[in-house]
Parts: sequence; structure tokens; C-alpha cells
Amino acid sequence: MQLAPGLHRVGNDMVACYLVVTGDGMTLVDAGLPGHWKDLEAEVAGLGRSLDDIRGIVLTHGDSDHIGFAERLRRRNDIPVLVGHGDAARARGEEKTSPAWGRLRLGPTLGFLVYGMRKGAVRTHPLATVVEVGDGDVLDLPGSPRVLALPGHSPGSIAVHVPAVDAVFVGDGLTTRHVLTGATGPAPAPFTDDAAEALRSLDHLAGLGARWVLPGHGAPWDGGTAEAVRRVRAAAPTG
Repeated sequence: MQLAPGLHRVGNDMVACYLVVTGDGMTLVDAGLPGHWKDLEAEVAGLGRSLDDIRGIVLTHGDSDHIGFAERLRRRNDIPVLVGHGDAARARGEEKTSPAWGRLRLGPTLGFLVYGMRKGAVRTHPLATVVEVGDGDVLDLPGSPRVLALPGHSPGSIAVHVPAVDAVFVGDGLTTRHVLTGATGPAPAPFTDDAAEALRSLDHLAGLGARWVLPGHGAPWDGGTAEAVRRVRAAAPTG
């Protein structure tokens, strides 16, 4: 799905990853679930490109619904998979976490779990090797992505800012569709390790001025970073 010139989404409002497309190749941000492989192939073919044009994968964090087909593509293309320092062990499958689910509604929760099963969530393979990145790093990949530390959802969560497409990819730093309640609009994401830290990290996004705020779950937001952050904070539980 093309969002803007050079900017494409793979997946849907349930789980999504993204392609930055340039004349020098493509950068993939996150890797969804294993079953999104066919969606990726279809999106790339529709661009008149091939998977060989993907030069690297940047993971916003190491959770299973973001690393889905990353190892498969890494091996196929012999490309780097980059992840924030604090999430490298998680992406390699060396660290297991069990964050609280929080509030939920039965229908949306079942819908999310069934979708995950259909897209092969249980077949996710951890990464054999990753390249660790940190706050402020500008990556030698198409679009020259810049890393912004965004800890909270996980210790090594990052945002990926690509000025060339006026977008910032936020993973689960925020959501626009709460997968457990079905609520839509910018809000804190579920399954977050440290909710207070996640809210503080939004300071790194508010002043970017990027038009597109692209989460791993929910509709693409094109109302700008400042308004997205304001709405997330307004939706956060108090007390």
C-alpha cells in the first residue's frame, strides 16, 4: 500500500511493517509476522522491484510480531538487521518477557490472536545475528534513516526517522489501534514494559515535525508528530 511517494506499508492495521523506496534500493522497517512474506513479495513486485533491492532491515524493537520474516530475508539477501542496543538479545531470542496485558475486550483480543495464528506467529524465528544501533546514528541505508532512542515499550525500542519521506516509524512507541481493545487513534501501546518511560520518550518525537507517524499496529497517522504525541498523552491512564 503506497502512503506517499517512496513510502509503502506492508500488512494492515493489525500488524504492519514499512518500505522506504529510493533509487538506490529499499529499506525495510520491521518485519511483521512470518506470513507477511507473501504480502512483501506482492508489494515489491507492484513497484517493479525485486526482494534483491532491499538493502537492510531496521527493527524498532525485538518483539516477535516485528521480527517475523527478518531472519528469512537476512539469509536470503545477506543484509544487515539493525536493532537498538537494549533489544539485541530479545531479537536473537535470548531474552523472554511477559509484560502485563492490561485492559482488553474479548472480541478485539481474539481477533488479534487469530490474525497472528493465520500469519504464522508461532513460526517466527529469532535473528541469528544483528547489528546494534544507538540514538542519533544515521544508517548507511536507502533514505538515510536516523535512529531515535524510544525506550519504554522495551529497553531498546527505537524510532526511525526518514526525512526523505517525511516519516517517523515508531514501532510500539505508540499505537493508533489498540489490539486488545479495538480503540483507534494515537494512544499508549499495550504490552509495554515501562509505561511511564514510554510516555517520557515521546519527547524525542514531539519536535520532529514529521508528517507521517507510522506505528506497528493501527492506521498510518499523517497529522504530524506533535499532534500524535499530544493525543497519546491525553489518552494515557492517570493516577
